[in-house]
Amino acid sequence: MRLEELIPAVAPGVQAVEIAGLAYDSRRVAPGTLFFCVPGEHSDGHDFAAQAVAAGAAALVVERPLNLGVPEVLVASTRAAMGPAAARFYKDPTARLRVVGVTGTNGKTTTAYLVRALLGATGRRCGLMGTVTSVVAGVERPVIRTTPEAIDVQGAFREMFDGGDTAAAMEVSSHALELGRVEGVHFAAAIFTNLTQDHLDFHRDMEEYFQAKRRLFVPGVPGVVMPDAPGSGQRPSIAVLNVDDPYGRRLATELPGAVSFAVEHEADYRAHDVRMTFGGCAFRLQSPAGERSVSLPLPGRFNVANALGALAATHTMGGDLDTLVGALERGVRVPGRFEPVQEGQRFAVLVDYAHTPDSLENVLGAARELARGRVICVFGAGGDRDRGKRPLMGALAARLADVVLVTSDNPRSESPEEIVAEIVAGIGVSGPGVSGTAQAEVEVDRRAAIERAIGLAEEGDVVVIAGKGHEQGQEFAGGRKVPFDDVSVAREALRARGAPVAGAAA
Repeated sequence: MRLEELIPAVAPGVQAVEIAGLAYDSRRVAPGTLFFCVPGEHSDGHDFAAQAVAAGAAALVVERPLNLGVPEVLVASTRAAMGPAAARFYKDPTARLRVVGVTGTNGKTTTAYLVRALLGATGRRCGLMGTVTSVVAGVERPVIRTTPEAIDVQGAFREMFDGGDTAAAMEVSSHALELGRVEGVHFAAAIFTNLTQDHLDFHRDMEEYFQAKRRLFVPGVPGVVMPDAPGSGQRPSIAVLNVDDPYGRRLATELPGAVSFAVEHEADYRAHDVRMTFGGCAFRLQSPAGERSVSLPLPGRFNVANALGALAATHTMGGDLDTLVGALERGVRVPGRFEPVQEGQRFAVLVDYAHTPDSLENVLGAARELARGRVICVFGAGGDRDRGKRPLMGALAARLADVVLVTSDNPRSESPEEIVAEIVAGIGVSGPGVSGTAQAEVEVDRRAAIERAIGLAEEGDVVVIAGKGHEQGQEFAGGRKVPFDDVSVAREALRARGAPVAGAAA
């Protein structure tokens, strides 16, 4: 493809350059590649441009002249240019794929899994781009970040389409929206789950965080934008909003015709008479196509909201309501999302990704409704992330659990002990021991904390292991990552303890 087809505003004299591939990482440059010099948080692509040229880059997209002997396209923002160019290079695959984007602080992963299952039930083969895994043309792939860079996004969509997918469910993070990673993507529908405190290490405040999420529904503010990009500047065909959430209600005032869902408020799709068990939830669905009884095999009131969002989107896209309800009732396993660990014990063990105040509150509230005894909670907080949420999570755990074990999560470059101390400040204790409304202990070693929690559990208790969910490692200073899986560690602890009566779960 010629350079002028990818970036129409190129300077005279370089239009005829043939481009064979795109890259933003100099290690992925091959002869004929167009290399985007993207400034990042820790490094600047301009510093690797010479390496890219040596590897065969045919041209560079730059924010300042480098004079390295190959054509250079000077732009105000290389990030802004990358998404539209990638969409053109891969022949605009989302113009033919029906993409459902899911954004919000909590619930993105479960909702995206459910969207994929529901679209599959309607006869569409649906890809997935998410936090836990990606599925491209029926093949599962590991993921590095919730929403990849624009070149990877468009390349994956091209592979989905070429491989026979007709739809895709996509988690869309606030980072991706702020950094232009989904510029050029056409969204058939977009779902807003909720907005609560998180990522304030990246966004200055909650208003900026909201504005980033808002860009999925109202493109062009704030951040980068390329108005002539395929798909850019277009609202999704269908906006689906959780109006139980105040930010969702705020969006609804800006989007006439948006589809609403809720558990507590009036909405187009609403759940009434919600009843919960350890095996799931039952509720009465109110929808534009009438009422239905639904038995959802996912426990937790928050999962009712996730199911409503997925159902509202896929039904509005043309799915048959009874077919969709049937798919909901068949269920879907979402790794690390309120995931039970069962080795025949008489108490419940649940692993969840909850790592924000709101998600921890939801998970512990759901555990309380299920418990016949105590709620025992193991959790920590990630390093190099929003520090303000740490004491808030400590206070919530002390209020909603009977026993709290504060431990390490992914400390990254921070001291695990200092992170734990900031959580403990919210609980109201100063270290190991018992104090406050809950029995609170500190055990920095996460494996030991999980073993301690399972050792304390008695018949009818619910043990919640929160924060890491599906993650397969712990991240420490210097980028060191140690293999660690909460589910596996919990299972080992249960087996070491012994199972009193097989099948006698709480």
